[in-house]
Amino acid sequence: MATIKELSVKCGVSISTVSKALNGYRDISEETRQRILKTAMEIGYLSDNNAKAMKKKKTCNIGVLYFDASNQDLRNEYFAYILASFKEKAAKEGYDITFIEHNIGNKKMTYLEHCKNRSFDGVCIVCAEFTDPEVIELVNSDFPVVTIDHVFNEAISVMSDNIQGMRQLVEYIVSQGHRKIAYIYGTKSSVTHNRLVSFNNVLSENHIILPEEYYQKAMYRNADKTEEITEYLLKLPNPPTCIIAPDDYSAFGAMNAIRRLGLSIPEDISLAAYDGILTAQALEPNLATIKQDTERIGEEAARQLINLIENPMGTSLDTIYLKGQLYKGGSIKKIN
Repeated sequence: MATIKELSVKCGVSISTVSKALNGYRDISEETRQRILKTAMEIGYLSDNNAKAMKKKKTCNIGVLYFDASNQDLRNEYFAYILASFKEKAAKEGYDITFIEHNIGNKKMTYLEHCKNRSFDGVCIVCAEFTDPEVIELVNSDFPVVTIDHVFNEAISVMSDNIQGMRQLVEYIVSQGHRKIAYIYGTKSSVTHNRLVSFNNVLSENHIILPEEYYQKAMYRNADKTEEITEYLLKLPNPPTCIIAPDDYSAFGAMNAIRRLGLSIPEDISLAAYDGILTAQALEPNLATIKQDTERIGEEAARQLINLIENPMGTSLDTIYLKGQLYKGGSIKKIN
């Protein structure tokens, strides 16, 4: 690979002039800068993508904000698959990704300050506390932004069609004869709201009225809390015949409670959830769930963000919904 010294000799300029050209300094002429960039490509000092980035004053680096309140970090299977797909699509288009943090070395900074410090071309918010003022500040900044699983008017949003997904799941449960269905729903968000609306709409269409205690709230991906609530539901004087957990990971907690009480799935209690993670499908019985298309979510988020970076005036700030798939599994018992 060519060196910066070889490039300076080839162009007949000093190493400092070459450095200024490559780093976008304005105290050299545009003609000199373009000549250095062209020569750098010709002798193999710069790749096509690097040269393109410098000509457009881009870094070809995307910031990814990922904060998992459940403290699973990248062990969270659902978001891990989304991030893998996002990274793969970004790499194909010549972009690297860097996680956004509150610190660079020992220096503390806001999310927006980190993005400015790294000169990101755009930002993808995969998982975060979306009401956090720092997150809102980032979304409202000049950076192109795509969010996953949350809708902001100031950004492109990519998410599963939670209304249709929950409808499919509840309609299937009702078709199996269940009318006593408890729902442990996640913390407040547009995702949770849409799932609750869909859940209640299907119940209303089937003239099903549930007692208030059948509605319980727990943090997403919190198996311990879901286990606690499941035990409470099963000890009610009028317990449900089916429980829907907030997500597949939380459903593991429900399973623990069911088995600790000496009950079995689905003979004594039916169980369903949401996400479609592979781990849940390896269980016996297989969990009834909605499999979210994590590969398409990640890929579409990357595609939309890169479009917004490269063609901002031709890319609208839409909310894109991707359909999930019902997995019937073996955890729902058919009752009369």
